[in-house]
Amino acid sequence: MTTLTSTVQPSSDSFKENRASMFELIEHWRGLEQRTIDASNKRLKTFKSRGQLSPRERLERLLDPGMPFLQMHSMANYCVENPDRETSVPGASVIVGVGFVEGVRCMIWVDDSGISAGAATESTGFVSTSILEMCMRQKLPVIHLVESAGANLLKYKVELWSRFGNVFRDLARLSAAGIPTMVVLHGGSTAGGAYMPGMSDYVIGVKENGMAALGGAALVKAATGEEANDRELGGSEMHASVSGVVEYLVEDDAHGILKAREVMKSIDWNKRVTTVVRRPYEPPRYPAEELAGAIPVDPKVPYDFREVLTRIVDDSCVEEFKSRYGVSTVCGYASITGISFGFIGNNGPIDPNGATKAAQFIQLCDAADMPILFFNNTTGYMVGTEYEQAGMIKHGAKMIQAVSNARVPKISLYIGASFGAGNYGMCGWSYQPDFLFAWPNARTGVMAGQSAADTMSEVARVGAARKGQEIPEGVLEQQAATIRAHFDAQEDAFFTSGRVLDHGIIDPRDTRKVLAFCLETVLESRLRETRANAFGVARM
Repeated sequence: MTTLTSTVQPSSDSFKENRASMFELIEHWRGLEQRTIDASNKRLKTFKSRGQLSPRERLERLLDPGMPFLQMHSMANYCVENPDRETSVPGASVIVGVGFVEGVRCMIWVDDSGISAGAATESTGFVSTSILEMCMRQKLPVIHLVESAGANLLKYKVELWSRFGNVFRDLARLSAAGIPTMVVLHGGSTAGGAYMPGMSDYVIGVKENGMAALGGAALVKAATGEEANDRELGGSEMHASVSGVVEYLVEDDAHGILKAREVMKSIDWNKRVTTVVRRPYEPPRYPAEELAGAIPVDPKVPYDFREVLTRIVDDSCVEEFKSRYGVSTVCGYASITGISFGFIGNNGPIDPNGATKAAQFIQLCDAADMPILFFNNTTGYMVGTEYEQAGMIKHGAKMIQAVSNARVPKISLYIGASFGAGNYGMCGWSYQPDFLFAWPNARTGVMAGQSAADTMSEVARVGAARKGQEIPEGVLEQQAATIRAHFDAQEDAFFTSGRVLDHGIIDPRDTRKVLAFCLETVLESRLRETRANAFGVARM
């Protein structure tokens, strides 16, 4: 293997400029996350008056102390329902991620009832589907801490209602696959939300506050004229003693969390999984802290992708594949915390040779049962007469075919630009990577705003010339500015993550830790035996 040597000088002006720019983006991202926390904390007095824990207190008590928690989708719904970047609150009224409960790696799903009483947003359905699909792929038990007002009827959209059917379908499929699903009913869960406990294997209900009903008192009165009481309709006490929906009745939120931990311990989920094999390893020779300055924030500024590898892979060592062929596409083998994988990264656009090299490499990794990590920083596939005649379409298609059909775990990172079909070849969101995270400087879309503006200006000129007309440059400049702004507004990591087009944003300095966690997760799932059944565990 080759030991990589960095050429980055931390004392240089360019490093300091890159670092300052990256820190500005990181602080902006953390500020947006804090905006959500602050909004939720406005209801702390309400939680206290009910004898409840806040959503984040519930999460903290559920997780094993000192163990990692990989939060996902923290930016979901940002600039979706509220397009104003200055006031939009991200999070989609949920807190989700992978963490450990009694030593078991689980998907944790917490309704953030501090925000709009936990009412589902336009993006909540996308987040829910995303995490449940991950549970199925990675064989992760799901623990859902429920307290939600359900859908906001004042913002009703038929597609939102329809999409939430996926959630209950996925819960049924998880149960049938032998993957445990659990609910702690902290507060209300009405209408379709009543199927959250209804479709789960284990239900823990909190006295006095926990409530699940297909129709709350107001809906029942409107639909039937019956004067009903919420506790009689769906209180935890009733469900524990009359309907049988609740298996465990608990005194309060803290007791509910403790019971969830006890149940997870009791089912002994880890008895059918073997330990992920690791080789002895040394840490990288260059500090992860330097990733905030070694990499330019501006995607138009080129850099050597190997500078990323030197700061995240074991001993800064790699085994490159076809290093002299298709040189703008970098392929090879490395390891993180002793776990081996193949990697593909970009040093520019993908040309025909780079695409064929990557396609061959993906197939080799698949044959060797080797996870593949994709580090996206490309403006896409090369265009122009030379590249079209060289078969860019068919060679690019080979790469996309290989990515689409590879059976090994795939983990993607957007670390710079990821435009056009290059995003497809590099295992973008539509290619269902097991995990996909973005650095805060990432840019994704069909093409950069300037490219779109230049393209449309040229189209306008050619079209006018065919008619024997000439378009004033001022008009073209105004059109170009409008197009550029339209594209640029949609390409940054905050906007795309808000639309659930990744699993979340990460700090570049945490890349090695995040990738190690993801590799452990995907490999553990492959080592785990499950006991599938025909229809899932039916509630009795």
